[in-house]
Amino acid sequence: MLTENQKNELNKKTCKVLKSKEAFKAEMAKRFSSSDIEKIWADAEKRLFDMFAGHTDLPKGVSAHTDNFIFPAAAIYLAMKEFDKDAAYEIMKKVMAEKSDKFGKTLAKWCHIPGFKKFFLNMWDSISRKSFGETAGFKNVFYPKEKGSFRMDITQCPYNKYLTEAGCPELNILFCENDVHSYGNLPGLKFTRTKTIGAGDDLCDFKMELVK
Repeated sequence: MLTENQKNELNKKTCKVLKSKEAFKAEMAKRFSSSDIEKIWADAEKRLFDMFAGHTDLPKGVSAHTDNFIFPAAAIYLAMKEFDKDAAYEIMKKVMAEKSDKFGKTLAKWCHIPGFKKFFLNMWDSISRKSFGETAGFKNVFYPKEKGSFRMDITQCPYNKYLTEAGCPELNILFCENDVHSYGNLPGLKFTRTKTIGAGDDLCDFKMELVK
């Protein structure tokens, strides 16, 4: 049982996280009435609170993914599905892709800075081991370093685990596609992926390499 203080803290956390996801609400305005949006958002708030309350003991590395991305996406999507299943998925896909495209365009600009591409490539090993390694709920195969490239496979993914647990495994592929939007059009860098866990494959392969 949660104490009143814990409930209050989780309420604050829930409201703060949902406030950062209002791009979804803006897109909903194109599909739903204002009264329906209020109901959807209230439902999403309750769902997100319950997800937080049911996972208070997650390691910090895992909760960085669940609290900021997995749980809020699941809560918003499941709340929308109660009104329109097809529109819910379309909205999630559109908003997530737009946000990742925006990030990708920023990275593309940085790629024109001398030395940035090599720096960006070299940092992938340390970033992946920290943010996408076992302490973050992933299992990986890291391949030996090669000049001008980084390669790893993800064999277990918390996005697949917790989205499946929440009852919306179909959102997993959208998170996989975020990488394509973010890294797929960087000048001087080539991002390659041939399969993903989100699409039902046994692993996600990830390769980034310098190209002329």
